[in-house]
Amino acid sequence: MSTVLSTAQLSAADRAERWHQAVSGTFMPMDVNLLEKEPSPGSIVSSRLGALQVSHVQAGPQVVTRNKRNISREDRNSLTVSLQQQGTAIKEQDGRESVIEPGQFSITDSSRLFRIKLEEEFTFTSFHFPREDLHVRDEDLRALTATAFTGEEGTAGLVATYLARMAREAEGFDDAVGRRVAATALDLLVLLIDERRGRFASDGPQVAAASLDRVKEHVMRNLDDPGLSPSSIAEAHCMSVRYLHKLFQLEDTTVGGWIRTQRLERCRRDLLRPMAREVGVAAIAQRWGFVNPSHFSRAFRTAYGTTPREWQVHGRSGAHYGNTGGALTDK
Repeated sequence: MSTVLSTAQLSAADRAERWHQAVSGTFMPMDVNLLEKEPSPGSIVSSRLGALQVSHVQAGPQVVTRNKRNISREDRNSLTVSLQQQGTAIKEQDGRESVIEPGQFSITDSSRLFRIKLEEEFTFTSFHFPREDLHVRDEDLRALTATAFTGEEGTAGLVATYLARMAREAEGFDDAVGRRVAATALDLLVLLIDERRGRFASDGPQVAAASLDRVKEHVMRNLDDPGLSPSSIAEAHCMSVRYLHKLFQLEDTTVGGWIRTQRLERCRRDLLRPMAREVGVAAIAQRWGFVNPSHFSRAFRTAYGTTPREWQVHGRSGAHYGNTGGALTDK
């Protein structure tokens, strides 16, 4: 269901205060200075897709600023992606100033000072969400705020097209679908930021290999944690989940597949230790992050062609076990 805020029914004298309340309440605390002696009507129509808020904004000339006082009034940082549709916006943040024209979009970070000047009647659609939902490094984000992204071609075009269609159809999504649609939008945004910051440059294989080594070291240190996941790994290394997956694609594997292989190898080794029979198969599996015994048994059999208990009994004999990937021998 949409939330509609409008100053159309108010007198020109009352519009300024009501509009300031509407803008700050919808997005974040900000100062709003209307540039017309008799302010034009303004409207904000918002809907939610999970934690992401989609808002269609239409109003007259104004200047919006976020200062230290505004920032101190908020505990949670947020990001806003604005897709300009009518009029131009002059945006300033992180030492940059850009003119955002119709068809272009930009990113604004609530945690730092910014200024937006709209000198004529305007319309834009904004996508407002918690900062922690976008898994990119702060230095990468700082490098791209107040930047005009042209939505005509390439990855920026894909992002702009997806955001525009998502906004048009937001009302028709149920909660579950809405959350997935919003997650895809953020993934595309991460892809754009990674691309602009040279994450996929062809001359950077050594950088990618070094990143992969650091990730693997982290995984091995936390292999016993059942909560180890692509999102937690990416967060620990200040990278996007998408980029993490691309690192493992360099070795023709997946994040989950590599973690599973490492866990299984340690279980296979521990099952042959003298104390294994007393400890039990389930305890060994749990020690290495497998919380479901049945899932562990299936994964072990798929990998090695034998069950964990059979391996305990026959593994020390040097028996050969075949699996779908070929023979496995432990001597």
